[in-house]
Amino acid sequence: MITVNHLRKTFQTPLVQEGKFAGIRTLLSRAYKEKEAVHDVSFTIEPGEFVGYIGPNGAGKSTTIKMLTGILHPTSGEVLIHGLSPQKHRRRVVQHLGVVFGQRSQLWWDLPVKDSYEILAAMYRVDEVSARRRLGELTELLDLGEFLDTPVRKLSLGQRMRADLAAAMLHDPDILFLDEPTIGLDVVAKRNIRGFLKALNQDFGKTILLTTHDMDDIEQLCERVIVINHGQIGYDGSIAELRGKIGLPTMMKVTFRGPYQVPASWDLPFRVVEQQADMLTLACNRQELKAMDVLRVVSSWGDMDDVHMEEPEFEEVIHGVYK
Repeated sequence: MITVNHLRKTFQTPLVQEGKFAGIRTLLSRAYKEKEAVHDVSFTIEPGEFVGYIGPNGAGKSTTIKMLTGILHPTSGEVLIHGLSPQKHRRRVVQHLGVVFGQRSQLWWDLPVKDSYEILAAMYRVDEVSARRRLGELTELLDLGEFLDTPVRKLSLGQRMRADLAAAMLHDPDILFLDEPTIGLDVVAKRNIRGFLKALNQDFGKTILLTTHDMDDIEQLCERVIVINHGQIGYDGSIAELRGKIGLPTMMKVTFRGPYQVPASWDLPFRVVEQQADMLTLACNRQELKAMDVLRVVSSWGDMDDVHMEEPEFEEVIHGVYK
């Protein structure tokens, strides 16, 4: 459904001249510096997938999304949506795409929300009956009824994001690109947006590509994650596989009923992080070592009472890829 082959994008920025008469010299002789935002990026997304596309600021996420939608032209490489180039066949491709940029609205600022929908329906050539039916479904799914007659400028951030999601889905596209859709939202608004996106993917079979800095979005929604850093793909696979690749330690807190004694050495590859009067904190990589093997050794150090295990936070895992 979505194919990206050896995608590359560079930008030219003018060099600022220094010294005497710098402004005049800049006018007469313009020098440029080239910056590569995306370098040799390739991936394929199948119908019905929910993919997280993540990376630090400046990694190339938004640039990639803009090339996927046809807003930017790649320096080299190609993008195909249903076998068509979004740059060469823009009108045909956009019928398949819904796009939401979290910090930019596609709604008309001073118009009531429903007026923006009427304009968008006309732009996408959605007939009146289909537009009315589709808006009814989206109003129910996103609870839009309370503010359909409200000017966009008077909406809260959470309301505007719900309105923008409905606008992106009004022509019933089968692919949805989301760039930071939950940025700045409160906990309740995020939960509502996530519920809607999960329904779109699981109940309606929509293919979704999501960029975000919120790791909860990724863990709760995505089956697959692509990590980009410095314009290049650093990882493409499942979250479980990513945890295994990074190998961050599981923290095990072992509580003892009485005194315990830690020997000078032991056979298995785990380490003691902290010792307290009745509790011991251990670190082990569960990809290399079973928890029961660790506990078998530790049980000989004292009379164990309880064990609590903490897996590394997903955000720590992602930072491990960025390094």
